[in-house]
Amino acid sequence: MKTSLYTLALALILSSCSEKPKDKKAELEKLKKERIALDGRIEKLEADLGQKKVQAESKDVVVSELSETHFRNYVEVQGKVDAEDNVEIMPESPGTVTGIFVRVGQHVNKGQVLAQLDDKVLKQSVAQMQTQLDLATTVFNRQKNLWDQKIGTEVQFLTAKSQKEGLEKQLAGLKSQAAMNKIKSPVSGTVDAMELKLGASVAPGSHTGIRVVNANNLKVKALVSENYGGKVNQGDDVEVSLPDVPETLQAKISFAAKVIDPVSRGFNVEVKLPSGKRYRPNMLAVLKIVDYRNDKALVVPVNAIQKSETSEYVFVAMNGTAKKVDIKTGKVSDGKAEVLSGLKAGDKVIITGFQDLNDGDSVKL
Repeated sequence: MKTSLYTLALALILSSCSEKPKDKKAELEKLKKERIALDGRIEKLEADLGQKKVQAESKDVVVSELSETHFRNYVEVQGKVDAEDNVEIMPESPGTVTGIFVRVGQHVNKGQVLAQLDDKVLKQSVAQMQTQLDLATTVFNRQKNLWDQKIGTEVQFLTAKSQKEGLEKQLAGLKSQAAMNKIKSPVSGTVDAMELKLGASVAPGSHTGIRVVNANNLKVKALVSENYGGKVNQGDDVEVSLPDVPETLQAKISFAAKVIDPVSRGFNVEVKLPSGKRYRPNMLAVLKIVDYRNDKALVVPVNAIQKSETSEYVFVAMNGTAKKVDIKTGKVSDGKAEVLSGLKAGDKVIITGFQDLNDGDSVKL
């Protein structure tokens, strides 16, 4: 037992003698190296966390890169299709309808007889007058032969001549009156409506007649406010839309009135339509008349423009950052505004996602 205790004590003494005193300088160097490594790890973690924060704060936006384009401003008015030859043919004299020679939908030529009114009495009068004229003509010819031979008096010759010429005028008047009983078409076209009936009594101004329309010679008529009197002229480009067809065509103003209507305070314009189409008189039409053009314009959507108390502005994406740019706008058409100053070709205007942006905010395209 004593031997064991002695052995243990001896081991403790030898162990304590073998431990060397600590080197404080070496320990300091070691801690410095550990601090440098720790600082590097901290910086890396901070950088990673900062980048993620920036990415999280970037706002998604849609941009439109500006380039020079054609810009048009329009005066928009409503009108209707009309025919150059769209006539309602009324009787020129009172009478009874004795004959109708055409039907609805039939093509007729200019001067063609469409209907006939009762003219029996006139025919009898014409026949009687023709008989009297024939007699007067015979008397005149004989009197003229005698007068050429210096036989008879000048009064006899002049009386015969006057009687003949008077009967000729009366006969011409009767024939003209008889012609009024024939209802003729003043234009070539198609019978669009027939209001006459056999045996019906008609009279001028009775609104009972025949309508003839030339559908190959149509136009659009519209009334333009006097405010545009100095902007809308004959020859201006115009876009014609017909919702009922539907069709849109490019044309030019064929006529622009020079006089302002005192009642409507407007003036009439007309645009000729091509033939052979499905257009019909009285169809609704919309005219978009070009009153301003710029072939090298910069335009932005109207809804991308914001307003402050002093100016208008848009946001432009530059190097991942939103920049507020004050602009000056001109004409507005079809939801787009002409930019007169503040922007240049190549600028990327933010058109979606600009509502909550501030100058300098990070953006992601």
